[in-house]
Amino acid sequence: MRTQEQDRRQFVNRGLTAAGGLLIVKPATAFGSQANSALEVGIVGCGGRGTWIGGFFQEFAGARIVALADPIATQFDAIKSKLHLDSPRTYGGRKGYEDLAASNLDAVVIESPPYFHPEHAEAAVAAGKNVFSAKPIAVDVPGSQRFLRAGEAAAKKVNFWVDYQTRAQAAFQEVARRVHAGDIGDPVLGHVYYHGGRNQFHKTEGLSPAMARVRNWLHDKVLSGDIIVEQNVHVIDVANWYLQGHPLRACGTAGRKARLDGDVSDHFIVTYWYPDDVKVDFSSVQFSKGYGDLCIRLYGSRGVVDSHYGGQLRITGENPWPGVDKDPTFRDGAIANIKKFAEAVRGGEKINNVAQAVETNLTAILGRTAAYKGGEVTWTDMLRDGEGWDAQIDF
Repeated sequence: MRTQEQDRRQFVNRGLTAAGGLLIVKPATAFGSQANSALEVGIVGCGGRGTWIGGFFQEFAGARIVALADPIATQFDAIKSKLHLDSPRTYGGRKGYEDLAASNLDAVVIESPPYFHPEHAEAAVAAGKNVFSAKPIAVDVPGSQRFLRAGEAAAKKVNFWVDYQTRAQAAFQEVARRVHAGDIGDPVLGHVYYHGGRNQFHKTEGLSPAMARVRNWLHDKVLSGDIIVEQNVHVIDVANWYLQGHPLRACGTAGRKARLDGDVSDHFIVTYWYPDDVKVDFSSVQFSKGYGDLCIRLYGSRGVVDSHYGGQLRITGENPWPGVDKDPTFRDGAIANIKKFAEAVRGGEKINNVAQAVETNLTAILGRTAAYKGGEVTWTDMLRDGEGWDAQIDF
Protein backbone atom coordinates (compact mmCIF):
# COMPACT_ATOMS: atom_id res chain seq x y z
CA MET A 1 0.00 0.00 0.00
CA ARG A 2 1.34 3.39 -1.00
CA THR A 3 2.03 5.92 1.71
CA GLN A 4 0.59 9.43 1.78
CA GLU A 5 4.01 10.94 1.21
CA GLN A 6 4.56 8.81 -1.91
CA ASP A 7 1.22 9.96 -3.30
CA ARG A 8 2.01 13.57 -2.42
CA ARG A 9 5.36 13.48 -4.19
CA GLN A 10 4.00 11.78 -7.30
CA PHE A 11 0.79 13.70 -7.82
CA VAL A 12 1.45 17.08 -6.21
CA ASN A 13 5.12 17.96 -6.33
CA ARG A 14 6.10 16.01 -9.48
CA GLY A 15 9.72 16.99 -9.25
CA LEU A 16 9.08 20.67 -8.51
CA THR A 17 11.17 22.47 -5.93
CA ALA A 18 8.44 23.08 -3.35
CA ALA A 19 8.07 24.38 0.19
CA GLY A 20 4.52 23.96 1.44
CA GLY A 21 3.29 24.11 -2.15
CA LEU A 22 4.98 27.48 -2.84
CA LEU A 23 7.51 27.38 -5.66
CA ILE A 24 10.11 30.14 -5.86
CA VAL A 25 12.65 30.58 -8.65
CA LYS A 26 14.81 33.69 -8.82
CA PRO A 27 14.72 35.14 -12.35
CA ALA A 28 17.64 36.69 -14.14
CA THR A 29 15.44 39.41 -15.64
CA ALA A 30 11.88 40.62 -15.27
CA PHE A 31 9.37 39.28 -17.77
CA GLY A 32 7.45 41.70 -19.98
CA SER A 33 7.23 45.11 -18.36
CA GLN A 34 10.17 46.93 -16.89
CA ALA A 35 9.97 47.72 -13.18
CA ASN A 36 7.39 50.40 -12.34
CA SER A 37 5.91 50.42 -15.86
CA ALA A 38 2.26 49.68 -16.60
CA LEU A 39 1.38 46.00 -16.32
CA GLU A 40 -0.66 44.96 -19.38
CA VAL A 41 -3.30 42.39 -18.51
CA GLY A 42 -5.86 40.31 -20.36
CA ILE A 43 -8.93 38.89 -18.58
CA VAL A 44 -10.45 35.55 -19.54
CA GLY A 45 -13.99 35.47 -18.16
CA CYS A 46 -15.65 38.90 -18.02
CA GLY A 47 -18.53 38.30 -15.62
CA GLY A 48 -18.90 39.64 -12.09
CA ARG A 49 -15.74 38.09 -10.67
CA GLY A 50 -13.62 39.07 -13.68
CA THR A 51 -14.85 42.66 -13.42
CA TRP A 52 -14.22 42.77 -9.66
CA ILE A 53 -10.69 41.39 -9.91
CA GLY A 54 -9.97 43.55 -12.96
CA GLY A 55 -10.83 46.64 -10.94
CA PHE A 56 -8.34 45.62 -8.26
CA PHE A 57 -5.63 45.15 -10.91
CA GLN A 58 -6.27 48.71 -12.05
CA GLU A 59 -6.44 50.25 -8.57
CA PHE A 60 -3.78 48.33 -6.68
CA ALA A 61 -1.36 47.08 -9.36
CA GLY A 62 -1.35 50.02 -11.75
CA ALA A 63 -2.39 47.62 -14.50
CA ARG A 64 -3.82 48.40 -17.92
CA ILE A 65 -6.48 45.94 -19.06
CA VAL A 66 -5.76 45.64 -22.76
CA ALA A 67 -7.62 42.46 -23.74
CA LEU A 68 -10.82 40.59 -22.86
CA ALA A 69 -12.01 37.08 -23.74
CA ASP A 70 -15.48 35.67 -23.13
CA PRO A 71 -17.76 33.45 -25.22
CA ILE A 72 -20.74 35.67 -24.32
CA ALA A 73 -20.27 38.87 -26.32
CA THR A 74 -22.66 40.92 -24.17
CA GLN A 75 -20.21 40.62 -21.27
CA PHE A 76 -17.75 42.94 -23.01
CA ASP A 77 -19.89 46.06 -22.85
CA ALA A 78 -20.58 45.61 -19.13
CA ILE A 79 -16.95 45.20 -18.08
CA LYS A 80 -15.75 48.01 -20.36
CA SER A 81 -18.32 50.36 -18.86
CA LYS A 82 -17.67 49.43 -15.22
CA LEU A 83 -13.87 49.60 -15.53
CA HIS A 84 -13.81 52.55 -17.96
CA LEU A 85 -11.72 50.62 -20.46
CA ASP A 86 -10.48 52.41 -23.56
CA SER A 87 -10.92 50.13 -26.59
CA PRO A 88 -9.46 46.84 -25.26
CA ARG A 89 -9.03 44.00 -27.72
CA THR A 90 -11.96 41.57 -27.44
CA TYR A 91 -11.97 37.86 -28.25
CA GLY A 92 -15.24 35.94 -28.39
CA GLY A 93 -16.13 32.35 -29.10
CA ARG A 94 -15.04 29.05 -27.62
CA LYS A 95 -11.34 29.58 -28.36
CA GLY A 96 -11.05 33.32 -27.82
CA TYR A 97 -8.79 32.71 -24.83
CA GLU A 98 -6.12 31.31 -27.16
CA ASP A 99 -6.02 34.49 -29.23
CA LEU A 100 -5.91 36.61 -26.07
CA ALA A 101 -3.00 34.58 -24.66
CA ALA A 102 -1.09 34.88 -27.94
CA SER A 103 -1.53 38.66 -28.08
CA ASN A 104 0.84 41.31 -26.76
CA LEU A 105 0.38 41.47 -22.96
CA ASP A 106 2.20 40.60 -19.74
CA ALA A 107 -0.32 38.51 -17.83
CA VAL A 108 -3.49 36.48 -18.27
CA VAL A 109 -6.11 36.67 -15.50
CA ILE A 110 -8.35 33.58 -15.50
CA GLU A 111 -11.85 34.19 -14.09
CA SER A 112 -13.79 31.75 -16.28
CA PRO A 113 -15.90 28.78 -15.08
CA PRO A 114 -13.65 26.25 -13.27
CA TYR A 115 -14.27 23.51 -15.85
CA PHE A 116 -12.23 25.54 -18.35
CA HIS A 117 -9.39 26.62 -16.05
CA PRO A 118 -6.92 23.87 -17.03
CA GLU A 119 -7.12 24.60 -20.76
CA HIS A 120 -7.04 28.35 -20.22
CA ALA A 121 -3.99 28.08 -17.96
CA GLU A 122 -2.27 25.71 -20.37
CA ALA A 123 -2.73 28.13 -23.28
CA ALA A 124 -1.45 31.11 -21.29
CA VAL A 125 1.69 29.31 -20.14
CA ALA A 126 2.34 27.94 -23.63
CA ALA A 127 2.20 31.53 -24.90
CA GLY A 128 4.79 32.57 -22.31
CA LYS A 129 2.42 34.69 -20.23
CA ASN A 130 2.27 35.14 -16.47
CA VAL A 131 -0.94 33.68 -15.00
CA PHE A 132 -3.23 34.81 -12.19
CA SER A 133 -6.06 32.33 -11.66
CA ALA A 134 -9.23 32.11 -9.62
CA LYS A 135 -9.92 29.03 -7.57
CA PRO A 136 -10.86 26.22 -7.94
CA ILE A 137 -8.29 25.19 -10.49
CA ALA A 138 -10.33 22.33 -12.01
CA VAL A 139 -13.44 20.22 -11.44
CA ASP A 140 -11.99 16.69 -11.62
CA VAL A 141 -8.80 14.66 -11.16
CA PRO A 142 -7.57 14.80 -14.79
CA GLY A 143 -8.18 18.56 -14.88
CA SER A 144 -6.26 19.02 -11.63
CA GLN A 145 -3.32 17.07 -13.03
CA ARG A 146 -3.46 19.06 -16.26
CA PHE A 147 -3.39 22.30 -14.27
CA LEU A 148 -0.43 20.95 -12.30
CA ARG A 149 1.50 20.26 -15.51
CA ALA A 150 0.85 23.84 -16.62
CA GLY A 151 2.20 24.98 -13.26
CA GLU A 152 5.33 22.89 -13.73
CA ALA A 153 5.96 24.44 -17.12
CA ALA A 154 5.33 27.94 -15.75
CA ALA A 155 7.80 27.49 -12.88
CA LYS A 156 10.63 27.47 -15.38
CA LYS A 157 9.85 30.83 -16.96
CA VAL A 158 6.81 32.83 -15.71
CA ASN A 159 4.77 33.57 -12.59
CA PHE A 160 1.66 31.51 -11.81
CA TRP A 161 -0.49 32.45 -8.81
CA VAL A 162 -3.82 31.01 -7.66
CA ASP A 163 -5.98 33.43 -5.66
CA TYR A 164 -6.44 31.83 -2.21
CA GLN A 165 -7.12 34.83 -0.01
CA THR A 166 -6.59 33.30 3.44
CA ARG A 167 -2.92 32.51 2.85
CA ALA A 168 -2.30 36.14 1.86
CA GLN A 169 -3.60 37.56 5.15
CA ALA A 170 -1.23 38.38 8.03
CA ALA A 171 -3.66 37.19 10.71
CA PHE A 172 -4.09 33.76 9.09
CA GLN A 173 -0.34 33.53 8.53
CA GLU A 174 0.25 34.17 12.23
CA VAL A 175 -2.32 31.55 13.23
CA ALA A 176 -0.69 28.99 10.95
CA ARG A 177 2.77 29.84 12.31
CA ARG A 178 1.59 29.33 15.89
CA VAL A 179 -0.15 26.06 15.08
CA HIS A 180 2.96 24.76 13.31
CA ALA A 181 5.10 25.89 16.28
CA GLY A 182 3.01 23.69 18.59
CA ASP A 183 1.02 26.36 20.42
CA ILE A 184 -2.11 24.18 20.46
CA GLY A 185 -0.15 20.98 21.03
CA ASP A 186 -0.88 17.90 18.95
CA PRO A 187 -3.88 18.40 16.64
CA VAL A 188 -6.69 15.98 17.47
CA LEU A 189 -9.91 17.09 15.79
CA GLY A 190 -10.94 19.69 13.25
CA HIS A 191 -14.32 21.38 12.89
CA VAL A 192 -14.50 22.96 9.45
CA TYR A 193 -17.56 24.34 7.73
CA TYR A 194 -18.80 26.68 5.01
CA HIS A 195 -22.42 27.63 5.68
CA GLY A 196 -23.96 30.19 3.37
CA GLY A 197 -26.92 31.20 1.25
CA ARG A 198 -27.73 30.34 -2.32
CA ASN A 199 -26.22 32.10 -5.32
CA GLN A 200 -28.50 34.05 -7.63
CA PHE A 201 -29.24 33.15 -11.26
CA HIS A 202 -28.33 35.49 -14.11
CA LYS A 203 -30.79 36.32 -16.87
CA THR A 204 -30.23 34.27 -20.02
CA GLU A 205 -32.72 35.69 -22.53
CA GLY A 206 -31.37 35.46 -26.06
CA LEU A 207 -28.63 32.97 -25.16
CA SER A 208 -28.34 29.46 -26.57
CA PRO A 209 -28.74 26.57 -24.11
CA ALA A 210 -24.95 26.15 -24.01
CA MET A 211 -24.36 29.84 -23.37
CA ALA A 212 -27.07 29.84 -20.69
CA ARG A 213 -25.15 27.07 -18.90
CA VAL A 214 -21.94 29.08 -19.10
CA ARG A 215 -23.69 32.21 -17.83
CA ASN A 216 -25.07 30.33 -14.81
CA TRP A 217 -22.12 28.03 -14.28
CA LEU A 218 -22.32 28.37 -10.49
CA HIS A 219 -25.51 26.29 -10.62
CA ASP A 220 -24.07 23.68 -13.01
CA LYS A 221 -22.40 20.76 -11.26
CA VAL A 222 -19.95 19.88 -14.02
CA LEU A 223 -18.94 23.44 -14.90
CA SER A 224 -18.43 24.39 -11.23
CA GLY A 225 -17.28 21.14 -9.61
CA ASP A 226 -20.25 21.28 -7.18
CA ILE A 227 -20.25 23.51 -4.10
CA ILE A 228 -17.58 21.58 -2.18
CA VAL A 229 -15.03 22.19 -4.94
CA GLU A 230 -16.18 25.58 -6.22
CA GLN A 231 -16.91 27.39 -2.95
CA ASN A 232 -16.09 25.26 0.10
CA VAL A 233 -12.52 24.76 -1.10
CA HIS A 234 -11.55 27.97 0.75
CA VAL A 235 -11.96 26.43 4.22
CA ILE A 236 -10.61 23.06 3.08
CA ASP A 237 -7.45 24.88 1.97
CA VAL A 238 -6.95 26.29 5.47
CA ALA A 239 -7.44 22.85 7.04
CA ASN A 240 -4.66 21.49 4.80
CA TRP A 241 -2.51 24.52 5.65
CA TYR A 242 -2.86 24.11 9.40
CA LEU A 243 -2.30 20.33 9.20
CA GLN A 244 0.52 20.64 6.62
CA GLY A 245 -0.78 18.02 4.25
CA HIS A 246 -3.81 16.33 2.78
CA PRO A 247 -6.16 13.66 4.16
CA LEU A 248 -5.55 9.98 3.58
CA ARG A 249 -9.23 9.08 3.21
CA ALA A 250 -12.75 10.42 3.54
CA CYS A 251 -16.34 9.33 3.89
CA GLY A 252 -19.47 11.40 3.60
CA THR A 253 -22.83 12.24 2.15
CA ALA A 254 -24.42 15.03 0.14
CA GLY A 255 -27.83 15.94 -1.17
CA ARG A 256 -30.42 18.35 -2.54
CA LYS A 257 -33.40 19.14 -0.35
CA ALA A 258 -33.84 22.84 0.32
CA ARG A 259 -33.14 23.98 -3.23
CA LEU A 260 -33.84 22.22 -6.51
CA ASP A 261 -32.74 24.89 -8.96
CA GLY A 262 -29.72 24.02 -11.04
CA ASP A 263 -28.17 20.64 -10.34
CA VAL A 264 -25.56 21.32 -7.63
CA SER A 265 -25.84 19.88 -4.12
CA ASP A 266 -27.18 22.09 -1.34
CA HIS A 267 -25.28 20.33 1.47
CA PHE A 268 -22.26 18.12 2.21
CA ILE A 269 -21.17 16.30 5.35
CA VAL A 270 -17.69 14.73 5.15
CA THR A 271 -15.24 13.21 7.62
CA TYR A 272 -11.60 13.52 6.58
CA TRP A 273 -8.80 11.45 8.15
CA TYR A 274 -5.43 13.20 8.08
CA PRO A 275 -2.06 11.64 9.05
CA ASP A 276 -1.49 10.87 12.74
CA ASP A 277 -5.20 10.00 13.05
CA VAL A 278 -6.34 13.63 13.00
CA LYS A 279 -10.01 13.73 12.05
CA VAL A 280 -11.72 16.71 10.45
CA ASP A 281 -15.48 17.10 10.56
CA PHE A 282 -16.48 19.11 7.47
CA SER A 283 -19.91 20.35 6.45
CA SER A 284 -21.40 22.86 4.07
CA VAL A 285 -24.76 24.30 3.08
CA GLN A 286 -25.67 26.65 0.25
CA PHE A 287 -29.24 27.59 1.05
CA SER A 288 -29.31 29.10 4.55
CA LYS A 289 -31.23 32.27 5.38
CA GLY A 290 -30.29 34.43 8.36
CA TYR A 291 -26.99 32.68 9.10
CA GLY A 292 -23.64 32.25 7.43
CA ASP A 293 -20.10 31.48 8.56
CA LEU A 294 -16.85 30.06 7.24
CA CYS A 295 -15.02 28.36 10.11
CA ILE A 296 -11.75 26.47 10.50
CA ARG A 297 -11.46 25.26 14.10
CA LEU A 298 -8.75 22.88 15.27
CA TYR A 299 -8.71 21.27 18.71
CA GLY A 300 -5.26 20.35 19.99
CA SER A 301 -3.92 18.72 23.14
CA ARG A 302 -2.93 22.15 24.56
CA GLY A 303 -5.41 24.55 23.03
CA VAL A 304 -7.82 25.48 20.26
CA VAL A 305 -7.46 27.64 17.15
CA ASP A 306 -10.72 29.24 16.12
CA SER A 307 -10.53 31.05 12.78
CA HIS A 308 -13.19 32.46 10.49
CA TYR A 309 -12.87 33.63 6.89
CA GLY A 310 -14.02 37.23 7.11
CA GLY A 311 -14.33 37.01 10.90
CA GLN A 312 -12.49 36.42 14.18
CA LEU A 313 -9.18 34.59 14.56
CA ARG A 314 -7.81 33.56 17.98
CA ILE A 315 -6.10 30.82 19.97
CA THR A 316 -7.29 29.74 23.42
CA GLY A 317 -5.74 27.32 25.90
CA GLU A 318 -2.26 27.11 27.39
CA ASN A 319 -0.76 29.52 24.85
CA PRO A 320 -3.55 32.02 24.16
CA TRP A 321 -3.36 34.57 21.37
CA PRO A 322 -6.06 37.26 21.17
CA GLY A 323 -5.77 37.53 17.41
CA VAL A 324 -8.16 39.82 15.57
CA ASP A 325 -11.88 40.43 15.94
CA LYS A 326 -12.51 40.59 12.22
CA ASP A 327 -10.29 39.83 9.24
CA PRO A 328 -11.38 41.32 5.87
CA THR A 329 -10.28 38.15 4.09
CA PHE A 330 -12.32 38.25 0.89
CA ARG A 331 -11.35 41.72 -0.32
CA ASP A 332 -7.99 42.32 1.32
CA GLY A 333 -6.71 38.83 0.56
CA ALA A 334 -7.46 39.25 -3.14
CA ILE A 335 -5.77 42.66 -3.16
CA ALA A 336 -2.69 41.26 -1.40
CA ASN A 337 -2.43 38.46 -3.95
CA ILE A 338 -2.74 40.89 -6.85
CA LYS A 339 -0.03 43.15 -5.41
CA LYS A 340 2.26 40.17 -4.84
CA PHE A 341 1.69 38.91 -8.38
CA ALA A 342 2.25 42.32 -9.97
CA GLU A 343 5.47 42.84 -8.04
CA ALA A 344 6.73 39.44 -9.17
CA VAL A 345 5.92 40.16 -12.81
CA ARG A 346 7.74 43.47 -12.59
CA GLY A 347 10.95 41.81 -11.53
CA GLY A 348 10.70 40.14 -8.14
CA GLU A 349 11.15 36.45 -7.46
CA LYS A 350 9.17 34.09 -9.64
CA ILE A 351 6.17 32.90 -7.62
CA ASN A 352 4.13 29.75 -8.14
CA ASN A 353 1.65 28.18 -5.69
CA VAL A 354 0.12 25.69 -8.12
CA ALA A 355 1.21 22.58 -6.19
CA GLN A 356 -0.58 23.80 -3.06
CA ALA A 357 -3.68 24.77 -5.06
CA VAL A 358 -3.83 21.36 -6.73
CA GLU A 359 -3.44 19.54 -3.41
CA THR A 360 -6.33 21.55 -1.97
CA ASN A 361 -8.45 20.93 -5.06
CA LEU A 362 -7.88 17.20 -4.85
CA THR A 363 -8.83 17.27 -1.16
CA ALA A 364 -12.19 18.80 -2.07
CA ILE A 365 -12.63 16.26 -4.88
CA LEU A 366 -11.85 13.46 -2.41
CA GLY A 367 -14.66 14.67 -0.15
CA ARG A 368 -17.04 15.02 -3.08
CA THR A 369 -16.23 11.56 -4.38
CA ALA A 370 -16.82 10.00 -0.94
CA ALA A 371 -20.08 11.92 -0.50
CA TYR A 372 -21.43 10.88 -3.90
CA LYS A 373 -20.48 7.29 -3.14
CA GLY A 374 -21.94 7.43 0.36
CA GLY A 375 -18.92 5.54 1.66
CA GLU A 376 -15.17 5.67 2.18
CA VAL A 377 -12.67 6.66 -0.51
CA THR A 378 -8.90 6.85 -0.04
CA TRP A 379 -6.58 9.42 -1.60
CA THR A 380 -4.90 6.58 -3.51
CA ASP A 381 -8.26 5.30 -4.79
CA MET A 382 -9.21 8.76 -6.04
CA LEU A 383 -5.98 9.22 -7.95
CA ARG A 384 -5.96 5.68 -9.31
CA ASP A 385 -9.52 5.91 -10.62
CA GLY A 386 -8.89 9.39 -12.06
CA GLU A 387 -12.54 10.15 -12.70
CA GLY A 388 -13.02 12.79 -15.38
CA TRP A 389 -16.10 14.91 -16.03
CA ASP A 390 -17.37 15.81 -19.51
CA ALA A 391 -19.59 18.88 -19.69
CA GLN A 392 -20.80 17.85 -23.16
CA ILE A 393 -20.99 21.49 -24.09
CA ASP A 394 -20.25 22.91 -27.50
CA PHE A 395 -20.43 26.56 -28.51
